[in-house]
Amino acid sequence: MKAAIVGAGLAGPLLAALLAERGHAVTVVDRRRDPRTGNGGEGRSVNLGISARGIRALRRIGLWDDLAPHLVPMRGRVVHRPGALPVFAPYGTDPSQVLHSIRRDVLNGMLITRAEKRAEFRFGAACAGLDPDGGVLILEDGTSERFDLVVGADGVFSTVRGLLQRGRPADYRQDYLEWGYKELTIPPGAPIPHKALNLWPGRHGLVLGHPNVDGSHTGTVFLPLRGPAGFEALTGDHAVAAFFAEHFPQVPGLVPGLLEEFRSRPVGHLVTVRTSPWHHGGGVVLVGDAAHAVTPFYGQGMNAALEDCLVLDACLERHSGDRAAALAAYQAARKPHTDVLADLSERNFAELRDGTRSPLRLARARADRELARLLPGRWLPLYTMVSHTAIPYADAIARARRQDLALAATTLAAGLAAGAAAARTLRTEQR
Repeated sequence: MKAAIVGAGLAGPLLAALLAERGHAVTVVDRRRDPRTGNGGEGRSVNLGISARGIRALRRIGLWDDLAPHLVPMRGRVVHRPGALPVFAPYGTDPSQVLHSIRRDVLNGMLITRAEKRAEFRFGAACAGLDPDGGVLILEDGTSERFDLVVGADGVFSTVRGLLQRGRPADYRQDYLEWGYKELTIPPGAPIPHKALNLWPGRHGLVLGHPNVDGSHTGTVFLPLRGPAGFEALTGDHAVAAFFAEHFPQVPGLVPGLLEEFRSRPVGHLVTVRTSPWHHGGGVVLVGDAAHAVTPFYGQGMNAALEDCLVLDACLERHSGDRAAALAAYQAARKPHTDVLADLSERNFAELRDGTRSPLRLARARADRELARLLPGRWLPLYTMVSHTAIPYADAIARARRQDLALAATTLAAGLAAGAAAARTLRTEQR
């Protein structure tokens, strides 16, 4: 098979490596220059959290062990609240259940280096046109070439997706969260835990700190786009300083360049994309954000994109004589679960922002972990299933709901039994 992959982000090189290992001729084109030359993430978040699904995909191409020097294990999250001691919440009940922080540009570069052992990469080559029926890919320089398979791995604002769906029946929904983000630098030596995700929740925003191997942290401040506490209103140094002093008083002491960085860094936007179909016959298919962009609040966007590649590769192998059947099987296997992931990600934003300030929700999370410890293999918290297993997302939600119903029924039964025992005791005393 002669395959073209548009997009050399994270999913594109991984899929290129998988297909090339099976003997297919693979060409990857990207409008950017080679990210290994230093253009990094082009304003996107520079930190990622790799969890079980991503680890599985990276092991598949033999890259995981090579990443070790570039990873910082995050064993849980540390919640910082004004006037209170930090609270640590582990990510799992097992010491192996950790997330791994890595810089996006490092992972991107290492994926490209691994894939180009067998695949061809063309940087500075933007996709300008596509004939989905004939498999003809047209680049901005006017050159065109025919491929058996064209893969759109070109992100949330995918050109391939637009060309694939042009003039054809398709569903497409793009939702912007009314919040944005800016990145800040927390230098090495800051008095916060390093092997954890640090989190400062507030009524008017949220600040996260991802660790880096040099001891620094990449801080990300999430705020509404509009309103008195939004990015549009925080235009002067005085307003920014007053805002942080009131709502996040711990942050200015951790970010020496807070005012300059807040002034100069761009505002990133948070987008969810739901679309269908993901493919056209057996000639064009979408993966990653091009098919299902999600907000970053469950830490699964990149992990889900890498998992897409494993599933697509397996479907192509299973239906090697019928690519149309392979691509249809891939969409059927993935779309119901990535739709659920989009909902999970949106809900978890409220959990990070508000739930981590709620003693009741924190107690519920502790109870979930304790049940998992007491009932190993029988009770799995939703977060564990999503981040530390390969259980499909919709199946994880269904199991979590069954567990919650069982817990509610057990609690009710225990309460009724206790009430009945108390009533019997009272009757005995009265006699």
